Amino acid sequence: MALAHYAARALLEGVLDRHGATFHQSVTLRVVAVAGGSIARDALVRDVTGSLKAEESVVHGVIGELTSAGLLSQDPAEASRLHLTAAGRELYERTTTEAAGITARLYAGIPAEDLAIAGRVLALVTERANAEQARP
Repeated sequence: MALAHYAARALLEGVLDRHGATFHQSVTLRVVAVAGGSIARDALVRDVTGSLKAEESVVHGVIGELTSAGLLSQDPAEASRLHLTAAGRELYERTTTEAAGITARLYAGIPAEDLAIAGRVLALVTERANAEQARP
């Protein structure tokens, strides 16, 4: 499983590199995009730290990078909210489209029932890993 993850991640990193983005930035932009283009900073930090298993300080740094690059903006009326800018949405959509093409090629020809089984196994492993990480 780990080898497949790293192989696919390397392909995604290649897409992101071509567009001047990092994996952490991509995940952060995705969370904002999926939230409809606007999200409370605290919710964004919580979602990204949960996804990446990263420290909050790292995620705050990524938010700062994205804001400085003009990909996210702070809501002038509500400082605790962040918005995806037009440039941020364009980057997210461009990299997502490229990555989707790669993903389609990687999974092409694999029977649906095999993908369903793999999905269940990976969901269970993820659940167990998250529970293990939450242990004192």
